[in-house]
Amino acid sequence: MMTQADLTLPDGRTLHFYDHFPTADQLGQAEALAVFWQHGTPNISMPPAPLFAAAERLNLRLVGHDRPGYGGSSPLPGRDVASAALDVANLADALGLTRFAVMGHSGGGPHALACAALLPERVVGAISLAGLAPFGAAGLDWFAGMYSGGAAELRAAQTGREALAICLASGDFDPEMFTPADHAALAGDWAWLNSVVQAAQVSGPGPMIDDDLAYVAAWGFDPARITSPLLLLHGEQDRIVPSSHSRWLADRCGSAELRLFPDDGHLSVLRGAEAALAWLSEQPR
Repeated sequence: MMTQADLTLPDGRTLHFYDHFPTADQLGQAEALAVFWQHGTPNISMPPAPLFAAAERLNLRLVGHDRPGYGGSSPLPGRDVASAALDVANLADALGLTRFAVMGHSGGGPHALACAALLPERVVGAISLAGLAPFGAAGLDWFAGMYSGGAAELRAAQTGREALAICLASGDFDPEMFTPADHAALAGDWAWLNSVVQAAQVSGPGPMIDDDLAYVAAWGFDPARITSPLLLLHGEQDRIVPSSHSRWLADRCGSAELRLFPDDGHLSVLRGAEAALAWLSEQPR
């Protein structure tokens, strides 16, 4: 069962959120561990339908919110990655949730890390799938291995909003950013991704620009501060976010477990998400 609603935040912004319950029974809902889904770029944060069956089996409640500017959420000019933690905390408070988990894919990975780092007393575990490392991370060649279009987009973001807007307007979709395994995932269960990308594009390029600017700026937290259990999953064939990013994070986050998938790319790594949810369900609460 999934519901949608709007939350008015203390600063007056609207946060549009989604709530998928594993059961219609109120007692079961109270006992379920809530997992806050952090979406990629550009997406909305409707929790992934391909994970509903696993979530119900594991008694996990999937909650998501559209990042500022996407879907039904108000923009937040100049937002950084760290700002996601306050939005999640406010939403958790409104839902009566003291403890919860976080999970993010691609650009959602850094936002999940922000919650784990900045809400250590509340986050019982975190999962990042194909997520970025901080821009300018010492010892990491951040752009190495990225497909040319993605690297050009993020280099434009370094220059500023206007240059990035021009880059995005002039760029065409390049199917080569995805591996054959990615295309197979998109043709199968993870075809769901097409629906959240299309919904995100209704808002125009602004939210995507805000995301990219945040990725190449100071994140507002240090991932090394994460103390809760952290699971990093990455496909070694990833052309959008190279697996070196998760390797870097694993080396610096003492609580991290790294799972690499030799044959997977940026999207096909999501096939490991069900096992990741099972790992999450086993963490102490």
